[in-house]
Amino acid sequence: MTRFTPLLALSILAVQTVAFPQYQSLGGLSERELADILPRFTTVTPPSPPGPSNDTSVRLVNDAAHPYVPPRNGDMRGPCPGLNTLASHGYLPHNGIVTPTQIINAVQDGFGMDNSLAIQLTYSTMLVDGNPLTNLMSIGGKSPLTGPDPPKPAIVGGVDTHAVLEGDASMTRGDFFFGDNHSFNQTLFNELVAFSNRFGGGNYNLTVATEYRFYRIQQSIAENPTFSFISPRILTAYGEAAFTFIFFVDGRKADGQLSMEAALGFFRDGRMPDDFHRADGSKTSNLVDNSVDAIFAAHPVQPGGNNGTVNSYTLDPNSAGINDTCKGYTDFVNITVRSLYPNPQGALRNNLNKNLDLFFLHVAGQCSQVFPYGQ
Repeated sequence: MTRFTPLLALSILAVQTVAFPQYQSLGGLSERELADILPRFTTVTPPSPPGPSNDTSVRLVNDAAHPYVPPRNGDMRGPCPGLNTLASHGYLPHNGIVTPTQIINAVQDGFGMDNSLAIQLTYSTMLVDGNPLTNLMSIGGKSPLTGPDPPKPAIVGGVDTHAVLEGDASMTRGDFFFGDNHSFNQTLFNELVAFSNRFGGGNYNLTVATEYRFYRIQQSIAENPTFSFISPRILTAYGEAAFTFIFFVDGRKADGQLSMEAALGFFRDGRMPDDFHRADGSKTSNLVDNSVDAIFAAHPVQPGGNNGTVNSYTLDPNSAGINDTCKGYTDFVNITVRSLYPNPQGALRNNLNKNLDLFFLHVAGQCSQVFPYGQ
C-alpha cells in the first residue's frame, strides 16, 4: 500500500473532479471537447520555488526522522538513485509522486545541493516528465496519481521517460534499446566496481568517473544501434558522473572517495549509509561545475549518435554541446518542450509559461529568455 499523504489526497481530488474516464489522455479530442474539459481540471498554478536553505552545513541526514523504508508495491522508483533515496528516506513522499517544491527542498535538505542547481534540474525535469496542469510528477514510471494527461504528444511519463533527461550510457542502468532503462543493472555495477578497483583504489572518484563515463559511451556506440548522445542528455550524462562522488560521499569526509558498499546502497537500494551526513551546500555548485568540466576534458565526446547500426556514431552539428549554455537552454525550450506541447491553450499554456520562467532562472544574466508561447 502507498502511504496516504496530503500530496496523494490532492492528486486523488484532482482526478475525481474530471467528468470523463479517469486518467484518460486528452489526445485526439476536438478543440471544442478540450475547451469543455480543460476548465473542469483542478489545476495548480506552479508556486515560486523555495529559496536557498538557511542552513547549508554538514549535518546528519540519515536520522531518526528519516529512516530507510523500502519501497512498497506501487511506489514509484526510477533511474535516478538520488531521487529514489530521498523517497525511501522520507525527504520526498514515499510513493514517488512529487511536486517541484518538494524536490528542491529534498535535494537541499538531504544532499546539500545548491539552490540554483536544484531549480535547474527540477524544472527541466518537470517540463518534460511531469504534469503541468496538476504540478505533479512521478520519479519513476507513468502514474495515474499525477492526474489526467494533457493533450498528446505530451508524455507525462515520469523520470523513466527516455531521450529527454534520462538517456543512454547511464552508469548503472541499461540503454533503452535493450528493454529496461530504469532498473538497477548488476552487470553494469560490476563494471563500475572493476573501474573503481583499477583507477580508484577501490573507490569511485574523479579519476574513475573520467574513465568510466568514457567507457560507457564507447560501449553504447559499440552495442546500441539507436544510441543517442545529444542535448539535453549529453549534459545530464556528465552531470550524473560527478554527482555520485559529491552527493553520495559523507559530508564529514567530503574527499570525493565513494566506497563500493555505499555506492551499492545508493544505486541498488536507494539507501543512505548508516550515520550519513550530507555535503556542505555552500560548496556543491562549484564542485559540480569543476568536476563536470574535468570529466569532459579528459575524454571529450561531442554530441551525436548511431544511425541505426552499431559503431556508426555521427556528430550532430545542430545539438548543443557540453559548454553551449545558451544554445542548450534555447534548444530545450524551442525543441524539446515545444515537441511535447506544440499548441497549449488556457491553463495548460499559463502553467507551461510559469514553469518556463522558473527554468530560465538558472541562466538569467547569461542568456536571453525565449517565449515559445508568448509573454
